[in-house]
Amino acid sequence: MPLQNRVDPFGALHAVPERGLFTGNRGIIHDPDTRSLLGRRWTTRAWIVCECDFGERRRDPMGCNGPGGKAGWTELFFLDEVTALAAGHRPCFYCRRERARDFLARFGEACRIAGPRAAQLDARLHGERLASGGTPAPLTRAEADALPEGAMFCDGEACFTRHQGNLFQWSFAGYVPVRPPVTERVFLLTPPASVAALGAGYRPVWHPSATA
Repeated sequence: MPLQNRVDPFGALHAVPERGLFTGNRGIIHDPDTRSLLGRRWTTRAWIVCECDFGERRRDPMGCNGPGGKAGWTELFFLDEVTALAAGHRPCFYCRRERARDFLARFGEACRIAGPRAAQLDARLHGERLASGGTPAPLTRAEADALPEGAMFCDGEACFTRHQGNLFQWSFAGYVPVRPPVTERVFLLTPPASVAALGAGYRPVWHPSATA
């Protein structure tokens, strides 16, 4: 049975077969004995997105990966980096150092913050992402069309983003090209801090289905 650790663009956690291209975490939020989630959905403001393959490290998802055989951080999985950013995660400074530095620098550039620090970014994201209590900003169709590539928005439960001029609908299995949403008003999913970094030139990693 799949574990409940697959993340959708809203930041919610699901038990589905698809794993995706990236892992990441929000701290320890699972019981290793039952491999199930605890009531809390984060224990840190630093929500990160990591490489699935890094050196020789191997982990037992939602098992006992911490010191002394205790629970380590809870392994979450994302379709791609676009999904992780929408959910409110940002690149890890350990396994994705150059990407993390690039993301932080572009966030600082866009928000006019000299020498931005990761803690500043994490604090902004924690107040903006939907899964930690942020409020989705309504967008007109024109505002949605003007979002930088890789920013996600929703029409009800359906999630959308643009890549190379094309509109795609998200799913755990990948992206499907679609026509623009019917409704005139949609809601922003990707936190504004991450939208700013995307607008300043950060280029996220896409699932192959968006370029096929």
